[in-house]
Amino acid sequence: MKILNLYCGIGCNRHLWGDEHDITGVELNPQIAKIYQDFFPKDEMIIGDAHEYLLKYFKLYDFIWSSPPCPTHSRMNNLNYIKIEQGQKPKYPDMRLYEEIVLLKHWFKGKYCVENVIGYYEPLYPPQQSNNHYFWANF
Repeated sequence: MKILNLYCGIGCNRHLWGDEHDITGVELNPQIAKIYQDFFPKDEMIIGDAHEYLLKYFKLYDFIWSSPPCPTHSRMNNLNYIKIEQGQKPKYPDMRLYEEIVLLKHWFKGKYCVENVIGYYEPLYPPQQSNNHYFWANF
């Protein structure tokens, strides 16, 4: 199976998939990508923007795991209202999370899972929930 591991970090979830698959990890930070490669030397490593890579190459994979950065969605971000009251500018949630969900839901033929933290707002697409995480998946 060809697996795409977006925003792979050091590969925390990668440990669950074994070594019998053809896996491509995408990570923006070269130092973090190096740690991932040390853990999983057989995986192909792409150092670059996972969001853009997904858009260009999603059709090449059988399974896609996406775990985009979550700080702008987290409940902790909602606590920043105190800072906003003190003059700090508010931040928009990074809506690329939903761009990926929509793309995969409507155009991807394989299996996918998009993971993120439970947000401070009602999710735009209904997720499955486990502990402190949301999952959008087609299985």
